[in-house]
Amino acid sequence: MTRSRSPQSRATSAPRQARRATAAFDPWSVWTAAERKILATLTTPQKIQAFLDTVPYSDDPIYRCPRSVLRDRKAHCYDGALFACAVLRLIGHPPIITDMLAERDDDHILALFQVDGHWGAIAKSNFSGLRFREPIHRSLRELVLTYFEDYYNMDREKSLRGYTQPLDLRAYDTIHWMTEDKPMDLIAEKLDQIRKYRILTPKMRRNLAPIDGRSYDAGMVGVNMAGVYFPPPKKKG
Repeated sequence: MTRSRSPQSRATSAPRQARRATAAFDPWSVWTAAERKILATLTTPQKIQAFLDTVPYSDDPIYRCPRSVLRDRKAHCYDGALFACAVLRLIGHPPIITDMLAERDDDHILALFQVDGHWGAIAKSNFSGLRFREPIHRSLRELVLTYFEDYYNMDREKSLRGYTQPLDLRAYDTIHWMTEDKPMDLIAEKLDQIRKYRILTPKMRRNLAPIDGRSYDAGMVGVNMAGVYFPPPKKKG
């Protein structure tokens, strides 16, 4: 297996044209006075996560932009990560996401941030173990690996397999990703196209043990079963 170079050195860089377009952009300007009153209370990554934890997990087959999340008070992992990015931006962090890639399971999106050069993450998840991570991780790969043991499907298989190169959402400011639902599909398509990094060798995958019952039960606390992915039966032989 060819091992890819870690992307952490490029993770916080927006495309040059995006940096030019957003240099004078005030991220507060897109929000209404009523929205700003709520968002102004979310002054740390921990408070952003706490807000997302109060929002019911959405099993709706749609994407919601950050404004729609604030209005509807519903979000799945994609919606929640973009909402977190929009609010992280208000407190001085660039709006960056990565897509964690799974086998026989849903992918999972993280909103990334750094403190003193160390990576942390905010996430909306149906599973209790796939949410916030403190900014203590020296690389993006190190951060992603902390989700491995808690990332499993309904067949009790540990399902995390990789992650994407981080995507800087400032490139989508001109199509109003923070306040309009339409750009959500374009961002999702871009995540499918950008570079991907695998975390397991074939031998590692073959030797994985199923998740134990106690860890399985802990991860399922508060789950919305309507939003759970059930993998198809494996072919025999």
